[in-house]
Amino acid sequence: MGEGFNILPYLYIVFLILLFYFMLIRPQKKQQKKMKAMLDNLAVGDKVVTIGGIHGKVLKLKDDTVVIESGSGTEKSVITFSKNSIANCLTIKE
Repeated sequence: MGEGFNILPYLYIVFLILLFYFMLIRPQKKQQKKMKAMLDNLAVGDKVVTIGGIHGKVLKLKDDTVVIESGSGTEKSVITFSKNSIANCLTIKE
């Protein structure tokens, strides 16, 4: 009549929570830290790529905006973007 306490279902739940943390949440936080560090180290003259795929060179940096020069020769254009729209910095810093 008296069954003992079965801990196995609770261990499955704990295992699934840990799996979600190490497979989803932790890598996303690492990537967010890396992106924030890249944006904080952005400097005038760096070559960048926006989320929309526009390649350009940083002309001005403000608090949360970036002015980028894109194009070559006589077809250069200057565009202002939100700092968060920078996807990648192509300039290698040492």
